[in-house]
Amino acid sequence: MEKRNKITVIGHKNPDTDSICSAIAYAALKNKISPENIYTAARCGEISKETSFVLKTFGLAEPRYIADVRSQVSDIEIKKVDGVSGDISLKEAYNIMKKQNAVTLAVTNADGGIDGLITIGDIAASDMDVYDNRIVSKANTSYKNIVETLDGRILCGDINGYFSRGRVSIAANTPEMMGEFIGEHDLVIIGNRFESQFVAIELGVSCIVLCTDNTVKESVLKLAKEKGTVIISSPYDTYTVARLLNKSMPIKYFMTSDNLLVFNIDDYTNDVKDVMAKNRHRYFPVIDEQGKYIGQISKRSFLDMDKKKVILVDHNEKNQAVDGIEFAEIQEIIDHHRLGSLETMNPVYFRNQPLGCTATIVYLMYGENNVEIPKEIAGALCGAILSDTLMFRSPTCTPADRAAAEALAPIAGIDIQEFAESMFSAGSDFDSRTEDEIFHQDYKEFNASGISFGVGQITSMNSGDLASLKSRLSVYMDGLIENGGVDMLIFMLTNIIDESSILLFKGAKAKEFIETAFGEADDDGSIFVEGMVSRKKQLIPSVISAIQQQ
Repeated sequence: MEKRNKITVIGHKNPDTDSICSAIAYAALKNKISPENIYTAARCGEISKETSFVLKTFGLAEPRYIADVRSQVSDIEIKKVDGVSGDISLKEAYNIMKKQNAVTLAVTNADGGIDGLITIGDIAASDMDVYDNRIVSKANTSYKNIVETLDGRILCGDINGYFSRGRVSIAANTPEMMGEFIGEHDLVIIGNRFESQFVAIELGVSCIVLCTDNTVKESVLKLAKEKGTVIISSPYDTYTVARLLNKSMPIKYFMTSDNLLVFNIDDYTNDVKDVMAKNRHRYFPVIDEQGKYIGQISKRSFLDMDKKKVILVDHNEKNQAVDGIEFAEIQEIIDHHRLGSLETMNPVYFRNQPLGCTATIVYLMYGENNVEIPKEIAGALCGAILSDTLMFRSPTCTPADRAAAEALAPIAGIDIQEFAESMFSAGSDFDSRTEDEIFHQDYKEFNASGISFGVGQITSMNSGDLASLKSRLSVYMDGLIENGGVDMLIFMLTNIIDESSILLFKGAKAKEFIETAFGEADDDGSIFVEGMVSRKKQLIPSVISAIQQQ
């Protein structure tokens, strides 16, 4: 079965009601007409109270928040190599590596987190670089590991115990001379000589390993039980047993546990690539959001990496788009604004119509595709149109916008006048909000002739509410200008009923540009403009023209 692409439908930063509702409605439409893919609405900014009112009214959930659309580790192929316990033997780890075609294993704990890493190089070093006959006990090797590694069986003693003291020795000498070479707590590799077995136990060894499936006499077994000596029988000869014993040690003794280089599934791939380029390791472990190990990646993992796939609604300017848009694959753009600065690697479906609202375009597309509009989607689209056109008062409003809203209202079960008043009232609750929340509720940045400027807008049906905001926002804007970022700031305090706006402006040449566009301004950095309600159609073109004249 062919893999279904996951495509995100997302509006601009500091999203307004149109941006959010159009994303929700268009994702729903695309899931109907293009079921081979999965479309999900998202947002890259906080939702305003006005938008929240619309969503709650029609039982729609807020789209998930996405700060950046760069590719993440989750977008590349993660090799599924199981995590292992630090108690397993080097031999078992090597067998797992061969079976899973891996050169690195993650050592995980009971919670699924990573305690360390063991590589094929570590296993080789444990055999080639160790010249210490106490290494098996230093590693606190379990008898269980020894039995399994030697394909043996335990004849006496506790298999769950540990060889933690002494050397590994071979009883090659006569019983009379064994005391010179074998000490208390040692592990002794021995044959079928009764005397040697008996002497070894008397000397207080911890463990005897019998070669070639040898057994012991009942008297030896009795003495071993009395002394607490473990006896293991292996089918292998002395040479093989001696070679295999080192491979019974637990991997936690040799694993790397400090300064581990671990990537999170949410890490951005361009950051991961930079780190990998500076590191010699071939494979790197990946953890999930809860810190649990899920697999490994390598530099080769990036060869077939998928970029995030996105559809942009209600904007086509790069500085208004979600962060990382230059690293994503834009599939479509649905918008009603002037052409902006976005560039794409490949041709895309771009629908841009001179209408008052993106939601109107989405409404038309439902009809063009003969898809019935559900009640909640109709309510969201209608709310977006009423918001963007200021209940048909904005000069951007077209007959198509009004016709769309009037067709959607009965589907949604609302009265346009009543719903619009309630919606604008919900968005005009300024007392409980900070200046930052108000200013950035509907804020966009633009650039003209090398001059960067940001424009925010708030609407209300109450002139008193707008007047109270004037001084609050003026002081706040002073701070923004001092911190830099843009050359000029403009904020529109728009009265929906009077169809007018107070413009607040800040910046070195702001007054000069504003007066060129709209006439004489007040000394307090504001100007009243009769008949102005639209940022897109009335403010932005006039400001850009004024900048170009200068």
